[in-house]
Amino acid sequence: MHTVVVGTSGVTASDVLAVARDGARVELAEEAVAALTAAREIVDALAAKPDPVYGVSTGFGALATRHIGQELRTQLQRNIVRSHAAGMGPRVEREVVRALMFLRLKTVCSGHTGVRPEVAQTMADLLNAGITPVVHEYGSLGCSGDLAPLSHCALTLMGEGEAEGPDGTVRPAGELLAEHGITPVELREKEGLALLNGTDGMLGMLVMALADLDTLYKSADITAALSLEALLGTDKVLAPELHAIRPHPGQGAAAANMLAVLKGSGLTGHHQDDAPRVQDAYSVRCAPQVAGAGRDTVAHARVVAERELASAVDNPVVLPDGRVESNGNFHGAPVAYVLDFLAIAAADLASIAERRTDRLLDKNRSHGLPPFLADDAGVDSGLMIAQYTQAALVSEMKRLAVPASADSIPSSAMQEDHVSMGWSAARKLRTAVDNLTRVIAIELYAATRAIELREGLTPAPASQAVIDAVRAAGVQGPGPDRFLAPDLAAADAFVREGRLVAAVEAVTGPLR
Repeated sequence: MHTVVVGTSGVTASDVLAVARDGARVELAEEAVAALTAAREIVDALAAKPDPVYGVSTGFGALATRHIGQELRTQLQRNIVRSHAAGMGPRVEREVVRALMFLRLKTVCSGHTGVRPEVAQTMADLLNAGITPVVHEYGSLGCSGDLAPLSHCALTLMGEGEAEGPDGTVRPAGELLAEHGITPVELREKEGLALLNGTDGMLGMLVMALADLDTLYKSADITAALSLEALLGTDKVLAPELHAIRPHPGQGAAAANMLAVLKGSGLTGHHQDDAPRVQDAYSVRCAPQVAGAGRDTVAHARVVAERELASAVDNPVVLPDGRVESNGNFHGAPVAYVLDFLAIAAADLASIAERRTDRLLDKNRSHGLPPFLADDAGVDSGLMIAQYTQAALVSEMKRLAVPASADSIPSSAMQEDHVSMGWSAARKLRTAVDNLTRVIAIELYAATRAIELREGLTPAPASQAVIDAVRAAGVQGPGPDRFLAPDLAAADAFVREGRLVAAVEAVTGPLR
C-alpha cells in the first residue's frame, strides 16, 4: 500500500487524494517529530509561568479573558472538544473526513501548533486503522476553522463519540480504538484548540473538486466535439490561430482538445449542404471560450489550494523564536472565494452543455435529425425527458452558484463577527460537481445517438472509439423507447470513472 510521509513543509494535492480516496498509510517524518517536540517544549515552558497566554492558560474566543489554573487545564482542553462537537444533519462523506483529518495532521506536524508528538501519531494511527469519525453537514462557519467538523474528529481521538470502522459500521469510538490497540489521548495545554482551528475541511473538499474537475473539463470538451459533429458543425472555429489572438490558456486548451477529437471526421463542415448556415450557434461555436474560462478558474483555484497545502493554519501559533502569537490565518476567505468561483464556472459549463443537448433534440435546429432522436416520433418520445432531467440539474446548479462567501453571520458574542462560510461553499460545490457529471453524461448519451443516426457519414476515429466504449459499457444506442434511467446511470458512471477521457486518449494521446 502507498505510504504518505508527513513532514514540516506541508503536503501535496496527490497526498490528500491518496489518503482520502485510496486509503494510503500515513507516517510522520523524523523532522516532523523533532519540530513537534521543540514546539511542545515552548508551550510547556509558557504553561509553567504565571502570566496568561491565549490558548495555553486562558479560555477561548469571547472567554479568552479568564486565566485558567493548572488544575483545570486538562478539563479545559477536553471541554472545548466536547462542546464544539455540535454538528447536526446528515453524515459527511468518508473521503471528506479522511481529508479533514489528514490536513489537520499536516498543520500539526508543521511544528507551529505546540501539540505533542504522541497526539500527532494517534491521528496517523486513526487514519491507518480506517477509523472515520462521524462528522455532520452543519456546524462550520469557515472561520476559526471548521470548528464543529474538526471537533468531532478530535472527540474520536479522545475515545468519545461515534466513528465508522473499516467495515463501514458506526460504533462508539472507544470500542473501535480499543479493537485496534489505539490509546485515547488525554489532551494537555493548547492541544484541544490546536486540533480544531483550521480550514482543513474546506481545503480537502477543494482539492478533491479540483481533481474531479480536471476530468470533467476534458469530458466536456469531448462531448462538445461530439455534439458539434452530430450537428454537422464546422471545426474551422477551433483553429489554433483563432485562439492565439485571444490568448487565454484554458480557451486554447479546450479548442485543441475538441480539434483532436474531431480529427478525421466525415461529419464536420456541412454548412452548405441541404440546410446552409453561415455559422454555428453560440453553444457550439463558443464552447472553447466558456470551457476555457472555467479551466482558467480551476487554474487559479489550484494556486490557492497549493498555498493552503503549504500553510500552517492555527491560532495561536508557535514561532521559532519562542513566541506564541494570536493571528487571523484561520479565516477561510481565500478558500471560500475559489470554492464559489468553481461553482459558478461549473454551472455555466453545465448550462452550455444542456443547450447543445436541446439543439440535438429539436428537429427545427438539429439539421436533419429526427425529433428527440426518437425511433418513431410520436409513438416514441426518444430523449425528450432526458433533457428535462438535464435541465433540472442545470437549474439546481444555478442555485448552487450563488456565493456562500458573500454571507456572514456573527458568532461568539461578536468576537467572531465576520466569517467566511467556506465550509458551505465547499459542500455546495461537491453537489455541483456531482450534477455536472450527470449533465455531461446526458450530452454524451444524446450526441453518440445522434452521430449513429447520421447514416452514410463517418465520425472521427476518436468519436467512434467513444461510441464503441460507451456501448460496451451498457449504454444502448438508437432504437425504440425503453426504460431510460439505467442507460443514463451507465453513462454517468462512464464519465465519472474517467472512461470517456480514456477512450479518446487511446486514439488522440493525452488531452490538455
